[in-house]
Amino acid sequence: MQSAVEIFRNAAELAQQAAQLILTQSQLAVARNNLFTIALSGGSTPKRLYELLADPTQQFRSQLPWDRIHFFWTDERHVPPDHPDSNYRMVREAMLVRAPVPPTNVHRMLSEKPNASEAANDYESQLRDFFHPPAGELPRIDFALLGLGPEGHTASLFPDSEVLQETQRWVAAPWIAKLNSYRLTMTLPVLNNASTVVFLVSGSEKAEILREVLKGEPDRFPAQRINPTNGALSWLVDENAASKLQEPF
Repeated sequence: MQSAVEIFRNAAELAQQAAQLILTQSQLAVARNNLFTIALSGGSTPKRLYELLADPTQQFRSQLPWDRIHFFWTDERHVPPDHPDSNYRMVREAMLVRAPVPPTNVHRMLSEKPNASEAANDYESQLRDFFHPPAGELPRIDFALLGLGPEGHTASLFPDSEVLQETQRWVAAPWIAKLNSYRLTMTLPVLNNASTVVFLVSGSEKAEILREVLKGEPDRFPAQRINPTNGALSWLVDENAASKLQEPF
């Protein structure tokens, strides 16, 4: 996997760098297209980033072009938006209600729908209506933020899932047997069509899987399938997560 890997002392420094990157990319995109689209992920590491972006004592809250940023989700749990496990709820509480974000700029997955496939189809329709690319083309998200799970999954793309072979749908609702639940997720074609893809990884518990994904046998893990077709891929990791990258195999 050919990608840039940046290592920071701790999760706080990682969040600062990610926030600065989002600030820079958003300002460039708005200057170019009067619009910045970002796909968000769940998890504790992104949560720290979202809180930082909305922190009134930091530069980011005052400098981000909030009214021109449109927020999407890379994936979601099949739960109502007020559920403790909801990625939308986490982002809303950490950032959206603490920053001047127009409600019309928030494009969440309707994960409360009883039928997960229907919710996935609905979100694909939302993407089509918003981006409306030419026939046969994919949406071009400016910035996709991803995490790394202990099994090497990212978004809700888990090992051995049929959704990894998906080439037509933009959003899918795979059944995750180990979790005994459905998930909603953007598919690989959509994620790989983003202009910028950034993984955020922190904590010593991620050290082994990070080593396997970046240095190990290719194509074993879903995260290794993230390879932008015409964009940039970066890994922002803290020292704890990077602690095994130099170990011999």
